[in-house]
Amino acid sequence: MNVNQDVDVTVVGAGPVGLVLAAELALSGATVQVLERRSEPDEAMKAGAINVPTAEALDRRGLLPAAEQVQREMLKRVGSFARRVDDQPPGGGQRARESRFTGHFAGMILDADLVDWSDPDLAAHATVDGARMVPQRELEALLADHVARLGVPVRRGVEVTALEDTGDGVLVGTTAGTVRTGWLVGCDGGRSTVRRLAGIDFPGTDPELTGHLAVVDIADPTMLANGWAWSSRGAYRYGPQPGRVVTVEFDGAPADRSAPVTLEELQTSLRRVSDTNVALTALRGAATRWTDNARQAATYRSGRVLLAGDAAHVHAPFGGQGLNLGVGDAMNLGWKLGAVVAGWAPEGLLDTYDAERRPLGAWVLDWTRAQIAVMRGDAKSAALREVVADLLSTRAGTTYAVKKISGVTQRIDLPGDHPLVGRFVPDLWLRDGSRLAGHGHGGGFLLLDRAPDGAFARLAAAWAGRVSSVTDDHATPTGVLVRPDGVVAWASDTTGITAVTGLEAALHRWSGAPSSSPEHEPVG
Repeated sequence: MNVNQDVDVTVVGAGPVGLVLAAELALSGATVQVLERRSEPDEAMKAGAINVPTAEALDRRGLLPAAEQVQREMLKRVGSFARRVDDQPPGGGQRARESRFTGHFAGMILDADLVDWSDPDLAAHATVDGARMVPQRELEALLADHVARLGVPVRRGVEVTALEDTGDGVLVGTTAGTVRTGWLVGCDGGRSTVRRLAGIDFPGTDPELTGHLAVVDIADPTMLANGWAWSSRGAYRYGPQPGRVVTVEFDGAPADRSAPVTLEELQTSLRRVSDTNVALTALRGAATRWTDNARQAATYRSGRVLLAGDAAHVHAPFGGQGLNLGVGDAMNLGWKLGAVVAGWAPEGLLDTYDAERRPLGAWVLDWTRAQIAVMRGDAKSAALREVVADLLSTRAGTTYAVKKISGVTQRIDLPGDHPLVGRFVPDLWLRDGSRLAGHGHGGGFLLLDRAPDGAFARLAAAWAGRVSSVTDDHATPTGVLVRPDGVVAWASDTTGITAVTGLEAALHRWSGAPSSSPEHEPVG
């Protein structure tokens, strides 16, 4: 296998984060390759769903129908089993037969019937509800097809062994020879080789638990409680699909994280936390062992070496935040690094990657730490769990938690006073029946122009090739500029000169210098 070639960017890691990043770089025109130490895709069970920003990222690239099909197949597999064993809502009561996806906090399932789905943050992002239950393995397969269509080579069985940042590029030593690349991005997991070789510190809090996730055959499943259950030794969950078990033991980190998880190990753990003699008869697929190790890289960039996903931050998997946090990293970094490669990036654009993503990473770490505090088996945590359960049995409490978990409240601190600025663009339906997101399959910036005279689109024409304009009948917002990662960079409810001036500033700030002179016509 020959990987001795010059490319603009080398991505290390062919998980969902690395594949999303590679696709975004390819859409920006960069030459990119992916190196993956595994010879085959990882079949271990991991995240079971995606959040709203991840689903909308798929939507913007034309992958929503494929994700919706994955969810339909997932629901078929779960079927009546999920309705039979799924947890009851906090405070009791019956769950609606066809509940919308909500998630859980510290094992306490959030009752969809209590959620205020008319809340503006939730209602503004409802289109992707049919593509939320996308497990990580299926997502990875979907993304692998995506990067293959874009012509991105994924070179498996290639392990990184050394790196040297030469100032104008990176020399990467691998088991298949030396790679010369303009930039190197580590998407290679929590024990990232790229992070270690780059000398980037990884501060945080040490683990206090060991968790397992697997699908198994059980001799007598009726011995297990339905849903989540707690004991003085930890907690476990059975479901929501046949044979799926999760165990959590507060006994510190495992002696060997890299050792394969055996059926005996799973059975011993499940027996301890369930206080039963349940017998596991077979392991279906690879099991996963994890901890609540919570760390964040001291920097997401060191020269020409960058980090994304678990290489930049690790934490307990409760609530499925890790996968989504990593995909958000990739979407944010992809277009910015692509702009640098293409030569049109405004000064300091790449520095905004760390500045924008670090606060969200820190929040996710604390969100998972809070759940650990609630899940411990001691009396104080049990008392706290009762208080939280009471809060989650209220409409306000459940809606708050669902909004946080779903990602609809995520915001980046950007210049501008319009309420959309800094948020992921909501569902914006156009008069022709299309949605703004449907016009972004090729990447790049999207400008929605609802000005009666098309003033916004005329201005943006100077950035042709980077900004695509979509015109629509007059309505509010009258104009919206959406970055390639789905974040609103500018928005206005008016069409006057102040709005045009604000759009021009945003275009310069994010899209660099125009390729031609922008039009400046007086507008009413």
